[in-house]
Amino acid sequence: MLSSVIINKAHTETDVLVLGSGSAGLFFALTVAERSRLRVLIVTKKERSESNTNYAQGGIASVASNEDSLESHFLDTITVGAGLCHEDAVRVLVNEGPERVQDLIDLGARFTRTKAGELHLGREGGHSANRIVHAKDYTGRELERALLQAVQEHPQITILENHYAVELLTDHQRKRQTGSQKIQKLSCYGAYILDEETGKVTICRANSAVMLATGGAGQVYLHTTNPLIATGDGVAMAYRAGAKIGNMEFIQFHPTTLYVPEANSFLISEAVRGAGGVLKNRGGERFMKRYDAKRMELAPRDVVARAIDSELKRRGDSYVYLDVSHLPARSIRHEFPSIYKRCKELGIDITKQPIPVVPAAHYSCGGIVASLEGTTNIDRLYTSGEASMTGIHGANRLGSNSLLESLVWSHRAANDLIERTAGRKTIKQNVSLMEWDESGTENAEEWIYISHDLREVRELMWDYAGIVRSNYRLERAERRLKLIRKEIEEYYRRTKVTVPLLELRNTAEVALLIVRSALRRKESRGLHYTTDYPKTDDLHWRHDTVI
Repeated sequence: MLSSVIINKAHTETDVLVLGSGSAGLFFALTVAERSRLRVLIVTKKERSESNTNYAQGGIASVASNEDSLESHFLDTITVGAGLCHEDAVRVLVNEGPERVQDLIDLGARFTRTKAGELHLGREGGHSANRIVHAKDYTGRELERALLQAVQEHPQITILENHYAVELLTDHQRKRQTGSQKIQKLSCYGAYILDEETGKVTICRANSAVMLATGGAGQVYLHTTNPLIATGDGVAMAYRAGAKIGNMEFIQFHPTTLYVPEANSFLISEAVRGAGGVLKNRGGERFMKRYDAKRMELAPRDVVARAIDSELKRRGDSYVYLDVSHLPARSIRHEFPSIYKRCKELGIDITKQPIPVVPAAHYSCGGIVASLEGTTNIDRLYTSGEASMTGIHGANRLGSNSLLESLVWSHRAANDLIERTAGRKTIKQNVSLMEWDESGTENAEEWIYISHDLREVRELMWDYAGIVRSNYRLERAERRLKLIRKEIEEYYRRTKVTVPLLELRNTAEVALLIVRSALRRKESRGLHYTTDYPKTDDLHWRHDTVI
């Protein structure tokens, strides 16, 4: 295999640097490598398969049936987005989606099919037709498998595992002569990368572009469906570098995660409700009829999550039930094998017993503001996937649009980069960058004290910036988060960096962005519900919140 990077003691150099190894990063890297001679380096802070993509159960929303239409998918997305979707972006998503799904099939992704050989299409809340392409209830894992296999076989792509992006390298890190001109337009030249094994931070220079595809930020909250790696690294780095961040107040709480106190959160896919699962309180009452009598369990996620939250507070319970025991047992085991297996391991036979569930932070609809081509306000910096804000989701994400968005925007970003570099050789950037400076730092012993900040950040966000908010709660969270961030920054500047410290720093940064964005929006819309402004105000607030 040809080496796609040049490595020496102090530097790593490549043409294209991709931060993140989920579907967005892998598909971007593969598209670039397949259609150009550019060398691609993928940097991931854990193992290459560890990502939010790998944990996605539901599927990919895309029109694949004569009984469905692009217009229907468009309208469903717009409706759920509560007036904030960018219509041009949604058109791109639904129109190009079927081609991207076919790309996956061509790569070898094995999706569930009917006996006739057609794609088996599931249905989720907010969708007016069956359009969820899936691989039973482990779609993300199958998508990651197919993409990783193709990436690993490509000679122009290298994956660097267990390396952590500390900061983006922009004009702020350029070595400058006295009297140099003021920065007119920021550009991105790479990133400082921490080798987790050696503890050394070096420059990774990207001669053509950087793609931020670092995923979500669920670990900002105490309860989340996201894996431990989802600490908002990309959004935090981009914000510190000067990128625009939009709509961070819109955090989607998945209505149904398994409630077993001694076990980690486990997602119970929306497809379970789509297959006929019903929600009941602990008194046995099917309560959704009080909150959305028409759509019931198939109402959008924000409606269902608030309904469960209200039910828990009304009754003083810790969880509600999601019941599929009335459905054929064989069908349950066949359609939801991983859910059936995990629940059975914890002593719950879902073919006979209801599943105890609670809402948990699941998806960030906001992020780094991206154009239709995945570009940002920083030149040579692209973004895709959950770290981005393309305008697709508006104030609330339609289920299973996220994997589709990552594929469509990574493909468009790759095409944009290829067009920009076509017809000319990639040349080394004549930009002198400052080496990482850790002089004066030490391995401080008070980490035990600062580490408590992570627990406090997550509890603050759960209690004060969760499903239901108020000015009082948000302002209290903001005051404390500012103090925590100050403590972390002081510690960061005098200490050798480690992954836990960097994740803590990014988590606190993103938490503050969410709270600040929520305080700015003086209305309730989609996923953002505040008791101080319980109504939607289209006259004054039908726009994005950009920081």
